This record gives sequence, C-alpha cells and structure tokens, in this order.
Amino acid sequence: MTAHFANSIPTRLLMWQRVREYAVPLSMIETATARRAAGDWAGACAAARIDVDLDLRAVRHRYGSSFVTSLRGDLRRLAPDLLRWHMPRIAPDGRLRPGLTVALARYAGAQLVVRTPPAWADAGQRMTLGLWEESGGGDGGTGHHPHPHPHPDRRFRLDLHRHLWDAGRSGELARRCVAVGVGERGVDLDSSWAVGGWAAEAELLLRAEGRSRGAFAVRLGTRERAVLELVAPDDSHVPSFRPLLEALPPQEVAALPVLPDAAARTLPDLELIRGGLVKVDELHPLVADALRACGVEGRPDSGAMPDSTVVTSDPHRVECRGEVHRIALRDGVLTAVDHDPAQLHREELLVALGGPPLPCLRAIDSVHRNPEALPAVRERLRHGDVVGALAVVEGLLGSAAVLRDGPLREELETAAVRRIEQGLFRSGLVPVHPGADCAEGQGATSRRPRLDRRVPPVLRSKRSSRARPRSGQFA
Repeated sequence: MTAHFANSIPTRLLMWQRVREYAVPLSMIETATARRAAGDWAGACAAARIDVDLDLRAVRHRYGSSFVTSLRGDLRRLAPDLLRWHMPRIAPDGRLRPGLTVALARYAGAQLVVRTPPAWADAGQRMTLGLWEESGGGDGGTGHHPHPHPHPDRRFRLDLHRHLWDAGRSGELARRCVAVGVGERGVDLDSSWAVGGWAAEAELLLRAEGRSRGAFAVRLGTRERAVLELVAPDDSHVPSFRPLLEALPPQEVAALPVLPDAAARTLPDLELIRGGLVKVDELHPLVADALRACGVEGRPDSGAMPDSTVVTSDPHRVECRGEVHRIALRDGVLTAVDHDPAQLHREELLVALGGPPLPCLRAIDSVHRNPEALPAVRERLRHGDVVGALAVVEGLLGSAAVLRDGPLREELETAAVRRIEQGLFRSGLVPVHPGADCAEGQGATSRRPRLDRRVPPVLRSKRSSRARPRSGQFA
C-alpha cells in the first residue's frame, strides 16, 4: 500500500527528491552506460566524474597478475553512475558526504575504494577511485593524493552491497532492499529503518568478520547505538536478533562490527515511491528494473517534480509603452524583437548616461541578472553538473549572451573559483583549506580555522553557524 504523508513531506525525502533530479543527470547515465557496454571502464568513470588513481601496471608489479585479474573484472562490472546514485549524502543540499572513503571490494591485502573530497574542495562533486593497503594504509601502486580520511569507513561500506555499484548484480536490490524479512524486530523505530532485514544483513556482516553469530552495533544517532545479538537455534534456522542482555562498556561497543548504513536504512528510492514523490521510470534504469522485478510500481499520479529540463517561454511578453512586446532569442542573444535595432542602441546609450530604460530593456536586464530558472542553475552547480547549468543559461539568454552583474553571474563565478580549489586539492598543492592555517608554532593543538579576513565566506558562514550539517539519509 502506498504511504501518504498526512501533514508534510519529511525534509529528508525532499532532499532526496532534489538529489534524484539533479545529482545524476540522464546524460551522465547514458554516456557512462554506453562506455561501460563498450568495455571502456575508465571512460565510464570519466563520464560519471570519477577520477581514477589506479596504475594497473604498478598494481601488477606490487600484487601479482591474479590480483590484477580480479581487480580488472570488478572495474569492468563497475557502474560508476550507479555508484554515484547510491553514495551517502548530507543535508540540506544533498551533496556527497565529504571526506569519506568507501570500500567497494576486498582483495588479499588491499581494498578497492572510492573517496570523496573534503567539503572545501568538493566543487564538481568529483570522486576518486583507488586502492587502500590494509597493512600500512597507503595507496600502493596508485597515484596517491592527500586525503583527510584515507582509511575505509566502517559505517559506510559497499563491499557487502555490490548490488549498489556492480551492474551485474544490480538485480539483487529487490531482495536486499525490498523483500526484507519480518523477523523479530527487537527495537521500535520508524519506517525509514529497514529493521526487518537487519538479521540477514548482520549475518553477512559477521561472516565477513569471520564469525557466524555474535553481537553487532547499529548507529541510530550521533550518540546513540543499538547493541544487538544475532541468534539462531542452529544453522538450519533463519537467524534473528535481540537486544544484548548485558550492557557492554563503551570501549567494547566501539569495537563491535557496525551494520552498514546501506543495510540499516530503507532505500531512499523506495521511500520516495511510497510517498508518491517520484515514479519508477524517473529512477536510475538499473534501480527501476530491480524495483519492477519485485512489483514496485508506485502511484500513477505521482507528485514528482517535472523533467529536469527547464522549458522557457519564447517569446516573453512584456508591456512596453502601452503595447505588448516580445522578447526572444535572436542570433544567440535575448533581444526585444518589436523594437528597431537603431532605437535599441539609442535607448542603451541613454541608459548608460543615467536615463530610464525601456520596459523591454529592463526585462532583459532582469533576466540576465536574476532569471526565474536561477534555482535550477544553482542545484546543478551544487551537484557538479556544469554542462547542464550552462545549457539552462544558454536556453534562457542565448549562446552569445554576456552576463551582467547579479546573482546568476555570482553563482557561475563562485563555481569557477571552487573548481580551482578542487584542482589544487587533487594535485596535492593544497592538502588542507587555505584558510585553515590556525596553528601558529609547534605548540598549537587546535585545528579550527580562525575567522579572519583570509577565511573564504563559505567557510566563515559554516564555522560561525551554530547548526552542524546532518546526514540526509543517516541520522
């Protein structure tokens, strides 16, 4: 039965609705899929804005041919656009969770990982694919660049959830995320938690840790953990879980295996469909096929957001000197078509001298500075879709338009500056934020950036705000 929100749509789902519309555009999915189908896994990663820090020759020299054979097989099955679709994100914008290292596959002595940059260098929302050595924590055989958290995160791991990045196993999503068992719940949580599947997922987790039964932890909040125990009469019975009978010291709780958030939480796409916020056809094709296979279709009258392509009216209608005039794109420029070019030139000179502009010219100037589609441009820039953002701008102003001072130009200039910061981070020239040099002398212990005039406005607003960013999917 489809769930309906009686009062209002949860903020978390509104965030995921925007993510599904802007974070992984259809053009990215189509290009990455075509290159993957042709066997070009590196080209598929490039289409999905994933930088590859892997030198297979160096990896072969370090680990051997059998290692490279397994690694190359996983790289060919990797659907980078599907990986981006399922990556953890943070509220309120739904951008990639910064400074994160996520394990995708484990081998003898190393792990295939994907990393997200720190928040100050996340322009373009690019990710990095590389290897992490289990022995020393380095990136043997790869082009290493500095990262704030190179160790794979225990909470965010996808090596036990290959269906979230492996194109050949994407059909398992129906069994892992939808057809979860009922079992003994043991805890009382809302529907955003996939409690019914915890027992089966905990069994996979403990087996990966070399155990068949035992205690595990589930992160419910910043300072809240549920300590549970996986039990079963024998191997022929379906396992279930229950709260641990005896309380453990905090040190032992911290050492317990942690149920990955991909297993602890309900799939966001499933919540969006049940809430009537998206249709199955609007999801990633691999996700949509898996959900259809288990009978998930959603509401036919879904209240989902319209197609991400911004449609503008051409021509615009403006009341000018008692008449309705048209403003439309002509020769790549937004112009007042009902005025003579010579008249427009004289009026522009008059405006430059301080005279009042024509209503048509005033409307054109307003569209250049603060167009109606500015929110759509901002969303695309936040998620790194520069091509899509520029396509919207060209559709509004024309390909030969010269931007004027205003919110639109500020957004594009800020995006360009932040791309430079991201490039400096990738090259290793600036491993930390330029404004975070608060340590003066060797005795300094604080790493909080000083709020002086050198600190960029974006970082200043974050550090001076009382509110801390929270995860959209994970509390």
